[in-house]
Amino acid sequence: MEIIGIICEYNPFHNGHRYHIEKIKELFPSSLIILVLNGYFMQRGDISVLTKEDKVKIALEENIDIVIEHPFIFSSNSADIFAESAVTLLEKMGCSKLVFGSESNNINLIKEAAKKILDNSKNIKENLNKGLSYPASLNVNISSPNDILGISYVKAIIKNNYKIEPITIKRTSDYHDLKSTDNIISASNIRKKHKEKLSVDKYTSYQHLIKKVDEDLLFKLLQYKINTEHNLDKYLTVDEGIEYRLLKYINKAKDLDEFITLVKTKRYTFNRIKRMLIHILIGLTKEDKDNTNIDYIKLLGFNKKGQKYLSKEKDILITSKIPDSFISRKYELKASIIYDLLTNQNTYEFELENKPIKKI
Repeated sequence: MEIIGIICEYNPFHNGHRYHIEKIKELFPSSLIILVLNGYFMQRGDISVLTKEDKVKIALEENIDIVIEHPFIFSSNSADIFAESAVTLLEKMGCSKLVFGSESNNINLIKEAAKKILDNSKNIKENLNKGLSYPASLNVNISSPNDILGISYVKAIIKNNYKIEPITIKRTSDYHDLKSTDNIISASNIRKKHKEKLSVDKYTSYQHLIKKVDEDLLFKLLQYKINTEHNLDKYLTVDEGIEYRLLKYINKAKDLDEFITLVKTKRYTFNRIKRMLIHILIGLTKEDKDNTNIDYIKLLGFNKKGQKYLSKEKDILITSKIPDSFISRKYELKASIIYDLLTNQNTYEFELENKPIKKI
């Protein structure tokens, strides 16, 4: 039986995600699928429009066998940290393959790019220091978001000598396209349409579960935190004096988008600033990030097939109950509290219950 790993955010779950799962089942009929899942905040700094609990239930409903947590402390980070932590979790879970969406659908091109980047890491750092964005600094003939993330996955596999085989599935929608009305469109397109009060039933079966994020409150919370915090550079990704731009513009902007636009530079892209602001809001410090390793796997949900696999894999350090003393657990709780403020939900109770969801 093939143990297939996938890494997703489901913000929200849509037809493209269903296609992803169906293609895996088609390629590997007897496979078991393990999902590494983000919770409340996304890799690009977005806030999830689905709760973590709903995402786990949806994943199990859509024939995922095991769902494990991608902790906030790693999953809200740069592409390389996001990818390496997720791939490491899949390696620990015994996955033989990682299947991800790709614009090029050319795994050889992605592998070549990954090797080139690993061999030229010094040049990439120099490009970043010159003010080039991360994608531009890579200096490879790949610029699409999923392919760039795919490079990070492959880099993690090569660098750590993992035995996972990367496999691509052709992505059928454009991440940057916010206007398409095809059957499969990007999650960002769905969020935009939903925000504009358009029906998105055509693109997702879970429109009724999409939550409204209070962006005005988000900006006010950030205004308070930035204006009252005397040591902003202690927070993760607040580097190279960017805190002075934050302080300069926080009271000049009328909303979050304008604030990010004012702070933005060639080096600090829109998404990088969004991630930084989430780190400030949650209070994720550089010290805590540096002192955190992947020393456990948080089980979020499983079905019968997944339960059978888990019962056999005695060597895997898996737990459904994480002590509150763990650094990554502390930030998961903090993330849920902020998420509840912004969405008027009660995810904190789900976090405190600390039990996996079962579909038996």
